[in-house]
Amino acid sequence: MIDAGASADVTGWDFTWLEGRAAGERPPWGSVRTLAARLATASAPFNIQTGGGEVPAEASTFPAVAVATESWPPNVRKATRLLHPRGVAVVADPDEPPLPFADNALDLVSSRHPATVWWSEIHRVLAPGGRYLAQHVGPASAFELIEYFLGPQPQARRSRHPDDEVAAAEAAGLEIVDLRTAQLQITIHDVAAVVYLLRKVIWWVPDFTVDRYLDRLRDLHDRIRIEGPFVAHSTRHLVEARRPEE
Repeated sequence: MIDAGASADVTGWDFTWLEGRAAGERPPWGSVRTLAARLATASAPFNIQTGGGEVPAEASTFPAVAVATESWPPNVRKATRLLHPRGVAVVADPDEPPLPFADNALDLVSSRHPATVWWSEIHRVLAPGGRYLAQHVGPASAFELIEYFLGPQPQARRSRHPDDEVAAAEAAGLEIVDLRTAQLQITIHDVAAVVYLLRKVIWWVPDFTVDRYLDRLRDLHDRIRIEGPFVAHSTRHLVEARRPEE
């Protein structure tokens, strides 16, 4: 069971491998559909931390100028294969300031689950009137699972709070147009799904390896077998911000 999760391909942000092993509720706003629709109507869109390019690939059309960035080489290759035939340039970028664009260059910056958000850089590259639209991971997301392996993390529970992100965006000169939040259930049916998730979402348990946590994995396998699925909760927020007209 553990070996199945350890050998699965974890490149990109396609989670179909988890079908039958884990299930998660989705936010009511339909993040992929919402982002894809906005990408299709922008004149100069930029999708940051694109993963394997799965979200922008859902757009029906793209303008003449469309760019995505990604830092992890396996994802860069996957996104390139998926997006280049659609006319989207994929740029290998470390996801750190400065973003690889000139001032006032873009009318849309989008992302789904960015690991970090550089609000001042987003303000810089957006043209006046341009928008930032993204679904963010919220505070204490999946902490039932994270704390199973790492123990209590009281200081980390405040991280990514939408109120803090709104304050940071406004401090960078952006206006918040929309903010929606949701708490969602994650149901995990086997330990292979846990191994897969911790290999894919590497910031949950940063030092995770099967060997390092083998005893905890075996205990979790026994717990699921005896008590039933492991339940955790994710938090998400959809945020839209605008650079004011000057």
